[in-house]
Amino acid sequence: MAVRIAGVNLPESKSVEIALTYIFGIGRPSSKKILATVDVDPNKKVRDLTEDEIARIRKEIENNYMVEGDLRRKIAMDIKRLIEIGCYRGLRHKMRLPVRGQRTRCNARTRKGPKKTVGGVGKAKRRKA
Repeated sequence: MAVRIAGVNLPESKSVEIALTYIFGIGRPSSKKILATVDVDPNKKVRDLTEDEIARIRKEIENNYMVEGDLRRKIAMDIKRLIEIGCYRGLRHKMRLPVRGQRTRCNARTRKGPKKTVGGVGKAKRRKA
């Protein structure tokens, strides 16, 4: 029986604490907090959960956490707002450069993409007459 919470199938062989982190927007700290709130053992495997425990976890996430599609939509809207108001962070997003003050002279390859080779930068060669 596959356990499905917030549109994500949780891996059955992992502990509940780790399995909840497969949901976008839930990390280890919020996973621990959710399990403490609904009173479920974090070390218990997903396959060993009862229907009641699954329902409590699902209800807690739905009521108190923004996850998956809603969270992705909110992040996209926040970035769109920054671009529209023309602030510095919005301009950096628009130019696809690092937003949080990282240097770009020698790093930032993830954000900038593969190196673009620039040719003909050296001194021009002299022609012999």
